[in-house]
Order: sequence, then structure tokens, then C-alpha cells
Amino acid sequence: MKKTMHSSFAMRMLGGLFAALLATACLVRADGRISVTDDEPPAPGDMQRRVFDLTQGADDVAVLSYVWPTPAIVYQVSVEPGQVVLPGRSLFILSIKPDHSDNDPQFPTRSKADFKAGMTYKVEEVLVSRGDKIAGHAAGPEATPPAVLLRLRPMPNYHDSTTPSESGSLQLGPLIRNLWHSTGLYALVNESRNDWTLGLGQLIMMAVGLVLIYLAIVRGFEPLLLLPIGFGAVMTNIPVAMLSGPDGILGMIYTVGVETGVFPLFIFMGVGAMTDFGPLIANPWTALLGGAAQLGIFFALFGALVLSVYVPGIHFNLKDAASIGIIGGADGPTAIFLASKLAPNLLGAIAVAAYSYMALVPIIQPPIMKLLTTKEQRKIRMSQLRPVSKIEKICFPLIITLLCAFLLPDAAPLIGMLMLGNLMRESGVVNRLSDTAQNALINIVTICLGLAVGSKLSADKFLNAQTLGILVMGLVAFCVGTAGGVLLGQVMRILTGNKVNPLIGGAGVSAVPMAARVVNKVGMEDDPHNFLLMHAMGPNVAGVIGSAVAAGVLLNALRLFG
Repeated sequence: MKKTMHSSFAMRMLGGLFAALLATACLVRADGRISVTDDEPPAPGDMQRRVFDLTQGADDVAVLSYVWPTPAIVYQVSVEPGQVVLPGRSLFILSIKPDHSDNDPQFPTRSKADFKAGMTYKVEEVLVSRGDKIAGHAAGPEATPPAVLLRLRPMPNYHDSTTPSESGSLQLGPLIRNLWHSTGLYALVNESRNDWTLGLGQLIMMAVGLVLIYLAIVRGFEPLLLLPIGFGAVMTNIPVAMLSGPDGILGMIYTVGVETGVFPLFIFMGVGAMTDFGPLIANPWTALLGGAAQLGIFFALFGALVLSVYVPGIHFNLKDAASIGIIGGADGPTAIFLASKLAPNLLGAIAVAAYSYMALVPIIQPPIMKLLTTKEQRKIRMSQLRPVSKIEKICFPLIITLLCAFLLPDAAPLIGMLMLGNLMRESGVVNRLSDTAQNALINIVTICLGLAVGSKLSADKFLNAQTLGILVMGLVAFCVGTAGGVLLGQVMRILTGNKVNPLIGGAGVSAVPMAARVVNKVGMEDDPHNFLLMHAMGPNVAGVIGSAVAAGVLLNALRLFG
């Protein structure tokens, strides 16, 4: 009898301990950290206070509540009752509003909270919907119960076997009402009652997507990317469909290709297969011009941090600023790769800015080039490049890859794939692979990459002051990068006794081959027989390598910041 009582007591203790551990492990903050229950109100400025509280009742159902003191708007609910969700799956997204109680807010501004399951659950009840406003939870003597968001049943094991059930009778009234509630028109009106970006904002972003499609088709601005990006923007803002959610086609494409970083790397392989590094090999010193053109990246990085300090409504941390600065490299895949690692919430605006400014190279660069050079300097003719042997072209990608491996491993994914594509081109023994990388593969990946970037052009992510800041600093980065290359070209002109045309420094931004063509066009305006295209290709392809190196440096440096 005594042994049985001890066994029963031990089982109750183990059961209580398991329940306590389960409840504690699921208390998740918006920043992804694990928290414990705290009944005391947070100290002013405490960024580590819990945002959500998950408690398990006697019926084994876990109740998820919102316990942050300021209100929040539900931006996305991606589960429904009866659904089984696996660990890591997104359940909902909240936009936590700032504290406007006085001029010295007690609680700091928070980023959007993407709540993900920490274990397998069955969704018992969903108590919020898109567009709902959730009241903040005030602690203290007059505290009210926190708002309940979901009821979840933990499922250590589950199966999908079901029992056939009888169908109910058809009721016409509820059927018509549910049909109306499932339309996009109802969603646009109903969901915008608390936040305009969930209704009118979606229409605005659809218009933005149509503008991008117009620029691609009618104006010819980077059509290979702007067309799928624009169409993706239209699709992701379709009400109710949730195409960019975890179960939507755009969301799945983004998870598979961009979140993992695979799509930009495949693009780099295709670019390498299409690029001739001969001009750079013939004139290795032009690599310095490609490096100087990356000045815009770091100038815009600090500029974005300055905007965060002095401009209301703009809040960029160091990772955000680094992702914005990379626009100055004029390399779309590199910008997408870095932003997906450091600032995925800004990916859409960064990608649109990067490709838009790349398309505007013929408009942005000539005034800067002419401002920093004289007519006589633009007329300087450079000596013909020496022939480059095949063995040099084969050894170049191998040497660059090894140097990257030993000096900057963080840039190895981008540099390695770029050089693999180039080695396939120059070796001459894998023409089928080279042709695939240059055509079929890069075309397929370009479609998927454009749609994935477009999926981030949702109204709640794009229609804010930060997007304007990104567009401004992206333009500044591009202009400073062009100026940096031209100014170093001037230094080389002086050191070589007017043997270097400073215009070729403007091609150091890695918009291949558009920047080199612009340099050639500007030079021929003053001397129709001054052909600078091949000379400009050296710093142009060096800029591709330089932007990838800059991305690796930023990734390595910002690893210290979590």
C-alpha cells in the first residue's frame, strides 16, 4: 500500500513537472527568446519583457495570450481550428503599436511579432482574425485578463486517420453569408477598420506592382526582374488568398529559395558563366577601381544610421543599415542575399531599390561622370589590352576561389558560385553545363526569385517611412559608389601621366555590362572614335567581386551583433 502511494505521488510530481516545463518552454518573446512568467510590471525601457504568455490548463489545452502593455494589430493568421501545426511553422503575425501615452513613452517600440510553434500542436480555437485590434495588457491592481489569441493542444504524437462523418443539411442563408465573407471586397472593407494598410494599402501595393510591370514592359527597365517582382506584388496583396503565407505558393518559393540563400547563388553562377574576366586579367590594377566603387556601400550604411537618429518614424539597426548600404554595389543578387540574412523584413524594398537603380544607370551615372571630369580628360585614349591566354582564364577562377577561402570565408558562397560558373565557361569541356547555367537555369531561378521578392511587397511592410529612407539611401549609395570609382580613376590618371581615362572608374559598380556601356557612351560623346568598352569591363567585373567581398565582410562583422 505504501509503495503504491509513493508511486502515485511520484507520478503526480512528474506530471506536474512536465506541465510546468512545457508551459515555461513555450513562453516566447517577439524577438524569439525564451522567457519565464513575470507578474511584476517591466521597468521602463525593458526590451526583454514577455510579449506572449502560453499557459496549460487542466484539460491539457494551452492558452496563448497577448501580455505586452501596448495595443497590437493582427496582420496575419495562418492557422484554422482543427489544423495540426509542426514546430517552426508561423501561426500569426502581430504589429505591436508604440506607446503614445505621453512624450516620454514607458514602453519602447517593437518590431512585428511572427509567432512560430515551438512543438507540434493541434489548433483547438482561433480567437482573432486579420485586422483585429488587440488591447494591451496593463499590470497592477486594476489589471484585466490578457487577450486570448489561440487555444492549442500539445501533440507529442499524432496521426491523420479519420472517421467518416454525416454531412449536415444545406442552409442557404449561412452559405451566402460565408460566400460574401470570403470575397476580397469584404476583406478590404472589414480588415482596414483598425489599420488602413490592410485594406486601402493592399490596393496601393497592387498599383505599385502594376507600375513595376509597366516599367518592365513599356520602358524596358530590368524587365527580367521587375516583371515577376511586380506580378508577385500584385499576387501577395490579393485579400484572403494569403499567397505569401507559409502555405501559399509565394511563401513556399521564398522559404525554399531566398530564406536559404539558394536563388541568389544560382544567379551568381549564371552570371559567372556569362562573364569574360579577360579585361580584368589583362589590367589587374582595374580591380582597385571596382573596390573604390564600393565606397557607396559603407557611406549609405552610416547614412541609414543617421536617418534613424534624426528622422521620426525611421528605425534602422546596424543589420538593416548594412542591408541598405549594399544597394550601392549595384548588384541585385548580392543585395537580396545579404538582406535575406540580415534584414528579411526589408527585403522587398531593398530589392526593388537595387534593381530600379540598376535599370536607371544610363540616367544616374552620366551627370556624375561629367561633373567629376573635364572634356579633355574624357577624350583620353587608352592603349589596347594585351591578349589573355586560355590558361590564365582557367587559373583565374581557381585562384580567386582559393584566396576567398583563406582570407574571407563568409564571401565564399557568392564568390565560389561566381567562379564555378566562369570555370565552366572557360574550361571548354562542359559546354552543356555552361549553356544550362547561362540560359535555362538562370531563367528559371530569375522567375522564382522575382516572385519571392514580390511576396515581400505587402502593404504592411512597404508603406511606411522606412521604405522612403531605403529608396533615398539606396540612391545616395549608388551615386557615391559611382563618384568613388571616378575619383580613383582621376588619381590613376595623374599617377600614370594621363594614360588612364577616369571615366572607367564609374564602371566599378557591378551593373554588368550596363555600367561599362554607359562609360563607353559618355566617352564617345566627346570623341566618337574613343572606344572604352573593353577597358571599362575590367572594373565592371571587378565590381561584381567587390560587392560580394563587401557582403562577406558585413556578414562577418555583424555576426557579433547576434
